[in-house]
Amino acid sequence: MTQGSVQGPVLFNIIINDLDEGLPGTIIKFADDTKLGGIANTPENRSRIQNDLDRLERWAETNKMKFNRDKCKILHFSRKNGMQRYRMGNAWLDSSTCEKDLGVLVDNKLNMSQQCDAANGILDCITRGIASRSREVMLPLYSTLVRPHLEYCIQFWAPQLKGDVDKLECVQRRATNMIKGLENKPYEERLKELGMFSLQERRLRGDMIAMYKYVRRSHREEGASLFSAALQTRTRNNGKEIPPEH
Repeated sequence: MTQGSVQGPVLFNIIINDLDEGLPGTIIKFADDTKLGGIANTPENRSRIQNDLDRLERWAETNKMKFNRDKCKILHFSRKNGMQRYRMGNAWLDSSTCEKDLGVLVDNKLNMSQQCDAANGILDCITRGIASRSREVMLPLYSTLVRPHLEYCIQFWAPQLKGDVDKLECVQRRATNMIKGLENKPYEERLKELGMFSLQERRLRGDMIAMYKYVRRSHREEGASLFSAALQTRTRNNGKEIPPEH
């Protein structure tokens, strides 16, 4: 298979289709990225994860393929995690505090602060490399190069704690404050003058659009497992609610 070819991804997916057969653990495959996960709070669970890794290694040997062990990392979650070490074949895998998962930086605290740091880093590059501070220059640069890092897959990593929400919003605060003529105006006034919304408002709008698709449009089948009809008559419109367990 030639890298970059049209047929390459399809053929590769066919080859690895049986990768998780007989594997009791949770495995997620996307193109050539594979993630194995599991609860590791008991010796039995930790042994089960190692057994799953051994199964994957045997599958690779049988199918004449190799895992890139240099890219295989262990990401431990929870404060009480025992930081168990695991191996693939004869090689012990290194632990990591943060890994990029399909473009999103996920750290072991799940607060996504490094995702904000990455966006701030791009903003720093714009500051150093672009002399103009006019809105005609800065606004397209921010919208194209910075904001996507603050909203990509946001349904997965949207911050919930006030400190994390504020840290995310600070990136846009800083970007709008860099625009000439808006430096001394409050954040809300800057947004109004630029015709923009806060990131929190954009997330709310995105959530409402996604929910509408799940309830009424293209994802109705998946939505049936996420939403249930409310028995109470106090709902205003379509009688849909999010069950507590979700």
